[in-house]
Amino acid sequence: MKTLLKIVAATLVCLVLVLLALRVTGLDPKDRRPGLWLRGDVVTTPVADWSFADKYPTLLIQTRTWYLLPHSVTIRFVCYKGQLYLHTVSPKGAPFPKDKSWTTNLIRDPHVRIKIGNQLFDRTATLATDPAEMAGLMDARAKKTPGVKHPSDSITYWFHVLPE
Repeated sequence: MKTLLKIVAATLVCLVLVLLALRVTGLDPKDRRPGLWLRGDVVTTPVADWSFADKYPTLLIQTRTWYLLPHSVTIRFVCYKGQLYLHTVSPKGAPFPKDKSWTTNLIRDPHVRIKIGNQLFDRTATLATDPAEMAGLMDARAKKTPGVKHPSDSITYWFHVLPE
């Protein structure tokens, strides 16, 4: 029994040390691999126009999990009328938002950290529901990524990054 307790204690100590090291160094997502904490230069000034982000094809987003560790992923986005919108594509019938960890986290807790280039923005994002707005977003997405076709049996969901 004492040996088992020593093994469990050593495992927990190692896990805590690894998490502390990752907290210091960060762990950005890469391609389809998720990450933990995002590292970069925190921007605290309000952003009136997000158009500067259009030169990047994707951004990194860090959400908050229920088990207190951050979850970060690479996602696509568009700028529409100077505002920033994140999007995800899900197959019809998929249990949105539970089909992806980041959307589940975002619906539960709308506070996000966004990384564009090396800049970090702490913001709030909400699900967009206005049909006219979503039609404009689909047009903006088509202009940003010409030639990228999404299956007709899919649904696109949009999250509006709220102005500060």
